[in-house]
Amino acid sequence: MSIWWSLHLRREAASVPLARKLLLGTMETAGVDPDISFDLSVALSEACANAVEHAGSATGYSVTAEIDGDRCRIEVADSGPGFSRDRIRRPARPTTLRGQHAEHGRGLFLIEALVDHVQFHDRPGHGTIVAFDKVLKWREDALLQAS
Repeated sequence: MSIWWSLHLRREAASVPLARKLLLGTMETAGVDPDISFDLSVALSEACANAVEHAGSATGYSVTAEIDGDRCRIEVADSGPGFSRDRIRRPARPTTLRGQHAEHGRGLFLIEALVDHVQFHDRPGHGTIVAFDKVLKWREDALLQAS
């Protein structure tokens, strides 16, 4: 069995917790291990926050999530100006930024650290797609546990 959903969100800060809560609710209902759910929700929040902050004149962005078997795949796409290629290949490490306590610039690093695979698709002038996936672990009472 699989679960799939897609959201089209306004490019505003309030959309980030909305996407995160929908993902966490879906994972909880399906019976995904809470630690895996948390990792994916943080990665999703970072990808959404990047779309909200960096999508230029775009008015919105989209989030698509799919649980299929033992894997969850998430894509966040915007229609902004795109990322610089250097930034996509080498996300900044937290210690190389404006100090350990910098509040910005850690999103791509966090996404890479929390998921199994991540891809950044730069579409200059047409936006960016951040796609990532993670193998799921299930609670014993899971409804959708992969067979």
